[in-house]
Amino acid sequence: MKVVIRKIIKIDEALCDGCGNCVLACPENAIEIIGGKAKVVRESLCDGLGACIGNCPTGALSMEEREAEEFDELAAKAAVESAHRARSPGQSMGCEDEGGPGEGEGSCPMALRGKGAGRLGSSKLAGRQNRAPASEPAAAAIQPELSNWPVQMRLAHVDSPSFDGARLLIAGDCTAFASPRIHQDFIRGRTTLIGCPKLDERESFVERLAAILAAHNVEDITVLEMEVPCCSNLEAFVRQAMRRAGKEVPVMSVILGIDGEVQG
Repeated sequence: MKVVIRKIIKIDEALCDGCGNCVLACPENAIEIIGGKAKVVRESLCDGLGACIGNCPTGALSMEEREAEEFDELAAKAAVESAHRARSPGQSMGCEDEGGPGEGEGSCPMALRGKGAGRLGSSKLAGRQNRAPASEPAAAAIQPELSNWPVQMRLAHVDSPSFDGARLLIAGDCTAFASPRIHQDFIRGRTTLIGCPKLDERESFVERLAAILAAHNVEDITVLEMEVPCCSNLEAFVRQAMRRAGKEVPVMSVILGIDGEVQG
């Protein structure tokens, strides 16, 4: 396996309490709980994007740049698929979040927890490809409600008057594709900013939002996240930006399922 200088997850075992949240949040199945502590079981399965970091309640996770095995996307996908195939149809998942004992505390792979793309895609989106196109009257009833541009956080103009007294919507950029009601239910009456907690660089995201909050009196913020683990850091980004800006703004967090339904 090729070794390169890259970013990879670092786990402070002295701070780790073995809760397993990071295992749940890792889409590549790179982390397991071994001997009561979280460990990266294979460097090539860790993509170094840090989807797990915001889920650690003790601050045991961080990023470091060092020599490590190169990320192997195919191997990561194969590892998840292999774990899924290892169970026969109808067999109990044996996962703590499924109501039964774990296979080893916190060791249940992401693809078997009902929160990975494989299970969600097969169960919640089945049959959509064969759905007939919406009728013209139904399509016409959906009107765009976007009132500002640009919407990407990294492109937003800090001094834009659209932020003055605004009700902000800060949404994961996948949310617009999950539900046809995004404009009516969330964008209407709000100034919209979008980003991806997994693919956007955290510091630049937080710094830009903090500058916006410091320069304008924002009325409130709605954070719209997808139910998938890689989106779960979005609210943490927002709250970090508020602290940096020295502003207290009411925040409401909404989680959207990939089936387009609001969770909880």
